[in-house]
Amino acid sequence: MNERAARFGERAAETYGLDIAVEEFPEGTKTAEDAAAAIGCAVAQIASAIVLAADTPVVVVTSGANRVDTRKLATLRGVHQARMADPEEVRDATGYAIGGVPPLCHDDDLPVYLDETLTDFETVWAAAGTPEAVFPIAPEAIVEHADAEVADVAE
Repeated sequence: MNERAARFGERAAETYGLDIAVEEFPEGTKTAEDAAAAIGCAVAQIASAIVLAADTPVVVVTSGANRVDTRKLATLRGVHQARMADPEEVRDATGYAIGGVPPLCHDDDLPVYLDETLTDFETVWAAAGTPEAVFPIAPEAIVEHADAEVADVAE
């Protein structure tokens, strides 16, 4: 197993007592469509953790079938605007590179928002520290362990 994915699994176990079942796909799961095809699930079941800057970094865990509405996020945060974080901001805030950001176990204590459409599923699939590694998790577990707020964040 990739070292970063293994460390994520260990961190989730130590921090939250989660037994993460990481699955790796050498061909990559860089897009929601790639991940869904590799896993064999609906694109809507892909939980993409996206870092945005809304005065401070925040993580939005959105369905792979959706795009984040930056205006809705700005309103939630009480700021004038929100934008996609650049690669350096993503790594600095979470400890992970774009495409591999999990919904929890970030380096900084970041606000996390969960796309309300993900709650329609019993299980979703999220990045496990690398663009090639994913793991299944219940949306409720993301809410609980990431202290995520369920919100309407999709366009």
